[in-house]
Amino acid sequence: MALTPAESRRYARHIVLKGIGAIGQQKLKSARVLIVGAGGLGSPVIAYLAAAGIGTMGIADDDLVSVSNLQRQIIHTNSGIDANKALSAKMFVQGLNPDLSVTALPHRIDEKNGLAVLAGYDLVVDGTDSFSARAAIATVAQESKKPLVSGAVSMFDGQVTVFAPHLLDMTGQSNPRFTDLYPNAPNEGALPNCEEVGVLGATTGVIGTLMAMEVIKLVTQTGKPLIGRLLLYDGRNALFSEMKYRRRDA
Repeated sequence: MALTPAESRRYARHIVLKGIGAIGQQKLKSARVLIVGAGGLGSPVIAYLAAAGIGTMGIADDDLVSVSNLQRQIIHTNSGIDANKALSAKMFVQGLNPDLSVTALPHRIDEKNGLAVLAGYDLVVDGTDSFSARAAIATVAQESKKPLVSGAVSMFDGQVTVFAPHLLDMTGQSNPRFTDLYPNAPNEGALPNCEEVGVLGATTGVIGTLMAMEVIKLVTQTGKPLIGRLLLYDGRNALFSEMKYRRRDA
């Protein structure tokens, strides 16, 4: 998809960037990305993908903006309190980059409606805040054969990975699934949530930006995505570490 003169000016720093260039920017323009969750993680993902020129974006969230969100959910504002987050996010994207096509989906994505929704997109980003929601989205993405960029945060820490079980690795083996990394579903009542333990706003920025980076890499086929690798961030000690995981079945 050719770039217009205005787009060439907007994305000039990408176009001169080795590994992206005009061809990579055209791929970004042609990409169709669904972001599930427009909160702490979704906010930086949405902001950076909109700035990068992802041509078609779907944003799904059934929650409303509250004042306690504004400490970390940077695409929402005081004037948007009580608005649906997907609709608020769409307004942000249109203000930043009006040439993009943005669809607000003010409802949950789950195993009942997910296949129909994902049919319109090439890639999925999961910025939800519960294990059950992440598991459902991973199931739908796997059934749809769409790559899934997944992130999570708690307090000062976070993690990012990419699931693409429909693709083969360099040895010809199937890439790992969500259930290979998380074979046993935890008791969600025992898991900490940000309302109880808190979360540093900048932590969601670190992880969300890394998630946006993975989307751009996948779309432009630049670098090595975090498939089969879980990137862990320790914010208090400014440390990154990596854990590899693999397909568990024969």
